[in-house]
Amino acid sequence: MKIDILTLFPDFFNTLYNWSIIGRAYEEGIIQINCINIRDFSKDKHKRVDDYPFGGGAGMVMKPEPIYDAMQSVKGPNSRTIYLSPQGKVFNQELANELSKEEHIILLCGHYEGIDNRIIEHYVDEEISIGDYVLTGGEIPAMVIIDAVTRLLPGVLSSEESFTEESHFSGLLEYPQYTRPREFNGYNVPEILLSGHHEKIKTWRKIESLKATLKKRPDLLERINLTKEEKDILSQIMDCRYEK
Repeated sequence: MKIDILTLFPDFFNTLYNWSIIGRAYEEGIIQINCINIRDFSKDKHKRVDDYPFGGGAGMVMKPEPIYDAMQSVKGPNSRTIYLSPQGKVFNQELANELSKEEHIILLCGHYEGIDNRIIEHYVDEEISIGDYVLTGGEIPAMVIIDAVTRLLPGVLSSEESFTEESHFSGLLEYPQYTRPREFNGYNVPEILLSGHHEKIKTWRKIESLKATLKKRPDLLERINLTKEEKDILSQIMDCRYEK
């Protein structure tokens, strides 16, 4: 996969190339990450990329010409161009899975009061937000998307780092995890996890996953197509047949 980041602050992304799983994927050629400085495409002698908004108002707006030229310098027939914006659809695991199947993603990072709307209307495929709040620019959202998408690419995670049981991958929150020591400050690891009985452990984890989702994010249950087994377990949890 190739990811091109259009930004005014390319140095912001320097850590990506040697950071954990993403750095390893970059070194192994599974993912290509390129930062394009929008300012390099400004035709202004002072390299300005913003101007006052028509109609008045506070702040500055990023001009369309440098953004368009930067975009065209990397755009190809299979590119998916995304503008990181608080007005976009909210990023989630389902969207991360979808983006992980793309050949080429262009992430456009805005700044100031935003970008000229003609770019959004005519040259951007979609807007994506990482939450209902406003950030200074699109760089942090871009990093969030790169992290979430990269770890889904084939060959990035080993079997020990599998993402298939993590929170949100199946729509449910992940079951609790424990490690050594078996006893910590008087609190013990659940005995079932020490039993070596894999089927019972699998069932316990399914129950705990549903419990966690019901307790912490019940809204997710409204959007998930639960299996019959999961529905039965959830019904028993809600009837207090399982310990809360």
